[in-house]
This record gives sequence, C-alpha cells and structure tokens, in this order.
Amino acid sequence: MQATKQIKRHEGFVSNAYKDSLGYLTIGYGRLIDKSKGGGISETEAEYLLANDVNGVYEALNRAIPSFKQLNDARQGVLLNMAFQMGTHGLMQFKSTLNLIELGDYDAAAENMLKSLWASQTPNRAKEMATQMRTGQWQSG
Repeated sequence: MQATKQIKRHEGFVSNAYKDSLGYLTIGYGRLIDKSKGGGISETEAEYLLANDVNGVYEALNRAIPSFKQLNDARQGVLLNMAFQMGTHGLMQFKSTLNLIELGDYDAAAENMLKSLWASQTPNRAKEMATQMRTGQWQSG
C-alpha cells in the first residue's frame, strides 16, 4: 500500500522505545506505546513478538549448546525458559548445570539450578523448571 510506504518514510524506523516529538513513548514506525496516551500492543501482537523471540532463543541455544537438540522437548523448554528470562549469555554462566545436563544427570542439574542466585530471585519459576528438568515432563504450574 502506497500510504504505508509514505508513513514509513515520514516516521522512520527505530527498533527501541523512544520519546517522540511530543515526549510520548513510541517504537518502530511511530507506534505509540505510552500508556498515558492509550498506547500499547494487543495480546496478538505480543504473541507474535514472543514467537519471534522464542525462535531466536531456540536458534541461539542450538548454536551454543551442542547437545541441545538431543534433549527431549520438556528439557529443551527448561533451557529456553531460562535463556528467555536471563538471556543466552546468562544461561551459559550455569556451566556446571549445563555439564550435568550434557552427562544426562538431570537430578544433579536440577539441584544445581535450585542453588543458584536465579532460583533465589524467582523461586517458583526455578522450582517448576527444576522439576521439569528432573522428570523430563512438562509442568503446568
């Protein structure tokens, strides 16, 4: 659509939140996200962004952890969840936990997860993820 091309040219693309000429939080091609002015995104848009983010984390973990694809879906989910929360770099700091996972010692890996600063900061999430790592079964919370 020609109008879309014109708007893109006038607004310009900014990949992070910024204040527009009136001081309102905006992102992308002039998308108002400032709550004080009724801005934001829909749940559908958030789910689209989430899917892109999860796919990106999945690909990063595939590159960073040689045995990632050999894990079952639920154990991959634990690492995806952790990397989504703290970044792939943050997950990679769990060296002994990752080594235990590599060895298939999921009980010890789960115990290591629960001894971390991450577990003390997000205890409910960590307990659920540790159980999922230990059992290899999805937890519903």
